[in-house]
Amino acid sequence: MAAITTVGVDADDTLWHNETVFRLTQARFIELLAEFGDEVQIMARLADVESRYLRLYGYGAKGFTLCMIDSAMELTDGAVSTRVIREILAAGREMLIHPVEPLSGVETALSQLSDKYRLVLITKGDLLHQEQKLAASGLGDLFSGVEIVSEKTTDTYSKIFSRYGPGPECAVMAGNSVKSDILPALQAGAYAVYIPYPITWAHELAEIPTGHPRYAELATLAELPGWIDSLSCYGSVAAAARLARGQLVPEVGFGIVDHFLPLAGREGQRARALAGPEGL
Repeated sequence: MAAITTVGVDADDTLWHNETVFRLTQARFIELLAEFGDEVQIMARLADVESRYLRLYGYGAKGFTLCMIDSAMELTDGAVSTRVIREILAAGREMLIHPVEPLSGVETALSQLSDKYRLVLITKGDLLHQEQKLAASGLGDLFSGVEIVSEKTTDTYSKIFSRYGPGPECAVMAGNSVKSDILPALQAGAYAVYIPYPITWAHELAEIPTGHPRYAELATLAELPGWIDSLSCYGSVAAAARLARGQLVPEVGFGIVDHFLPLAGREGQRARALAGPEGL
């Protein structure tokens, strides 16, 4: 396999919390429009409006705020009050200034990755807001490059990974969206690591490519540096993923890692370590 030189990482819900902020704003929107429909009706209309206007308004808090206003207009047949419009705009502004909360272990993982690879932030969303969130996170200096794109497509990944390295075949993309972070990166020829977030925006749902030779799923970003190191050493996505989770340990013999042994508890690991080459 080609040596990994470049690592792409998503931002929202991979490095810091984002969808939880949107869900809180949605709850406020439902309260404001309660006299015009129940939660199911209001959310269905909002989802429909988002689908219609996503390409026009783009991703992020500003586009979402416009979608809430459009939804309110449609749900009320244009009778929505200026008070409700002001409340929606205020909710949108609150999203823009909401504190950035990096996920646990993110800074350490990024630091480890940046020491060995060209680390590139690849994210969708409003340019200004994404730049502000990155600055507020304190993580910006760890990246070799920052790419804020309108969409994540196969062509997007091909161009970015060729810009920062030999190409997709020498790159890994990690993120929480199967639709945006995983499938197009795989189609471009890169490795793709799915790191789930507890909640996912409906427009980012897609079928997981289970069984793809370049696909893996990890529990957290903290596992990614070890997974890439293991992949570079052993060339097996499955073995690398299990090793990163601590489900496998290398069997050591004469200073060369030949294959893996399933874990058998700490005592089993200690016994193998103490036995040395003669005892294996």
